[in-house]
Parts: sequence; C-alpha cells; structure tokens
Amino acid sequence: MAVANVICIKWGTLFGPEYVNRLYSGARRNLSVPVRFFCMTEDADGLHPEIEALDLPIEPFRAEMEAALAVANRQGAMRKVSLFRPGLIPDLDGPLLGFDLDVVITGALDDILHHAPGRVAMRADWVEARRGRKTGHGSVFRYDPALHGWLYETLAADPAGEVAKARGSEQRYTSTLAQEKGAFAYLPPDQVVSFKHGCLHLPPMNYLSEPRLPGNARVVCFHGRPKMGDAVEGYHGSVFRHTLPCGWLRDHWIERARADLGAGWA
Repeated sequence: MAVANVICIKWGTLFGPEYVNRLYSGARRNLSVPVRFFCMTEDADGLHPEIEALDLPIEPFRAEMEAALAVANRQGAMRKVSLFRPGLIPDLDGPLLGFDLDVVITGALDDILHHAPGRVAMRADWVEARRGRKTGHGSVFRYDPALHGWLYETLAADPAGEVAKARGSEQRYTSTLAQEKGAFAYLPPDQVVSFKHGCLHLPPMNYLSEPRLPGNARVVCFHGRPKMGDAVEGYHGSVFRHTLPCGWLRDHWIERARADLGAGWA
C-alpha cells in the first residue's frame, strides 16, 4: 500500500507538542493514503504515539555553523538542514513532505505531495518575490533524501561559507542550491497561502470581518505575527495586523484535530 511520508522538526520551547499533534492530524485527514509522520526533536514528550520521533542530532559542523549564524544574527535558523541528511530514515520509501509548525492544513495535500516529482518543491517567498528574488519559503517543502542528499552535504562541507552565502537563511540556502542544481519547482501559490498576505483584510474591513480562507488554500502559513494561537482568539499588533477571532482557524487547527485524536492530544 502506498504511504505518504510527512516530517517536521521541533526544538526548544516555542511550540508545544500539541502543534506537532495537530499538524499530524491535519496531514492524515487531508492525504488520500495512510500517513507515516516523523518529528525530529530533542523532546518527544506529549507527541501522539503514532508519530515517529527522530533524535535531533548534534551535527559535526554545528559549532562552525552556529558561529556563522551568530554573525548573521540567525541563531538556530538552519537546524532544519538535519532533515536532509541522507539515510536519516533507513527504511524510507519515497519523498518527504515537510512542514514548519506554524502552519495549518486546510485542504487536500495530494497535489502538493506529488507536485514536480524528483524536484525540491517550495512556495515562492512572499517578501522576497516582491524584491525580485527567487527564494522559496520554507514553511512547506517537498524533497527526497535519496535524490537530494546534497542539501545536507553541501552545508556540511562548508558551513561558514554556505551560511554567509545564504545570509543565515535556511530557506534561501535550500531553494538557491536546488535552483543551481536544476532540481527546483515552485508550489502553486494559491495552494500555500500566507495568513498575513492572503487572509487578513485591509483596514477597516479587518476590524469588521474575520479573516478569509482562500478557496483553494491547502496550507495557511503563519510566518511572523500573528501566530495561530494569536489569530484564533483575535489579535492586535498594528492597524494592519488587527484580526477578529477566526472561526475557520479554530475549526481546522483545533476542533477537527480534537475530533480526530481526542482532546488530550490536541
């Protein structure tokens, strides 16, 4: 039977285990085949028992990478490269669909999982695109460790040089290198949307109506602020970042996950 492989990474205390569990529920509710779900972490407490925990490795190049990141003021920002390590999951069959923890799955994921087979797939970064740059956004990414081991090996060979070249940005490193290798594809922009740029109304409508959910959105990214926990209750960061409580977010992120996994897990 075909299986969809899905992965995320959690380190530190910014996101609790419920973020991983809700992501797992969203993935398995929105893929048409059984899901094998992995979480790389140093703390697996609270993860749903069906989630396969992978140890967060101490990479041999970590000290050099972190020294370079400190110069770029992006401490820890490239830990995700450990997900690209060849042989990370010895019995893996097929590509991995990766997510950051600050996303909410709102629609069918099969198209994203199977988009441009054999390539590293990411959505165009919203801000970078306005500046004429080709950087991909790292909130949703599809890759295959058997094909794209150079995503790990290139950084491991020259941590300081690659961090400086990418200006401390993992998503810039990943997408730029894949483009140089001729192995990159953009995910459809209407399927991976930004809460800030695609869901929030402009003033004054953001004070009068809850955020919209675009019709073909499969994943909503909460990069920057507000995060999901802010937006679900209502948030005011500025005139443009004001949002009323968001009903569809509560439904997709919390209520459906609790109905799926049980309240104790989500």
